[in-house]
Amino acid sequence: MATQAHAPGREAASATDAVVEVRDLHKRFDGKEVLRGVSFDAVRGETLVVMGGSGSGKTVMLRHVAGLIRPTSGTIKVFGQRIESLSEEELLPIRRRMGYVFQGAALFDSLTVYENVAYPLREHSSLGEAEIHERVVHFLSLVGLGPETLDLLPSELSGGMRKRVGIARALIGEPEMLLFDEPTAGLDPTNAKMVGELIVKLRGGVCDTAIVVTHDLELAKTVADRVAILIDGRFAALGPLDAVLDSTDPAVQAFLAGDARGTA
Repeated sequence: MATQAHAPGREAASATDAVVEVRDLHKRFDGKEVLRGVSFDAVRGETLVVMGGSGSGKTVMLRHVAGLIRPTSGTIKVFGQRIESLSEEELLPIRRRMGYVFQGAALFDSLTVYENVAYPLREHSSLGEAEIHERVVHFLSLVGLGPETLDLLPSELSGGMRKRVGIARALIGEPEMLLFDEPTAGLDPTNAKMVGELIVKLRGGVCDTAIVVTHDLELAKTVADRVAILIDGRFAALGPLDAVLDSTDPAVQAFLAGDARGTA
């Protein structure tokens, strides 16, 4: 997969461009510390890729950004607002400004493709059914799916199609930022490549800011402006894609070579 050309100076963006600001994030589950002092900014207009092995805490980190998990300590700002102590009701307007693409797509098994994608609009908007239908068809077309998929159930879709339906559902609220949890997990190389190209395509104006957590180095090479490597609950590297790929840190080198992916 060819490496994308990335905008120069993106890593030097000012703090005022930050959509997400995380400082000294710690999270413990049953006495086990999963995140051990993670700090980073995600700035408007960039794709930040967070890589790590199985169990490294990258999904836990992403769920903190979405307000789905509360930290043991540390601060999280999203769109300029501290979220770590907000109630579910207070979080709603912030969550509506972001879309979350779950690892397994998290589609409702008993709902059709149309009903799955329409669900956020039916729950959180006052749009009429005609406009909802128009938007569903539009956003499915953006991810390469036609009207013939509208009445299909998730069980009738391939893995790659389920991922794309999940992305369409995340997009339909026209969010300012997308959060992707392992978007290529379980996909064959062809479908993984397609999802990577779709994430790049979205940068063309649909949603220009994203955080992607993955173990997939080829995906990172395709979509990333900056890359963070999460090892043992901390960032072992964080910077422009090329700088991280050229890192001399032994732990980073081991991960990138594939040796650390099962143990990080």
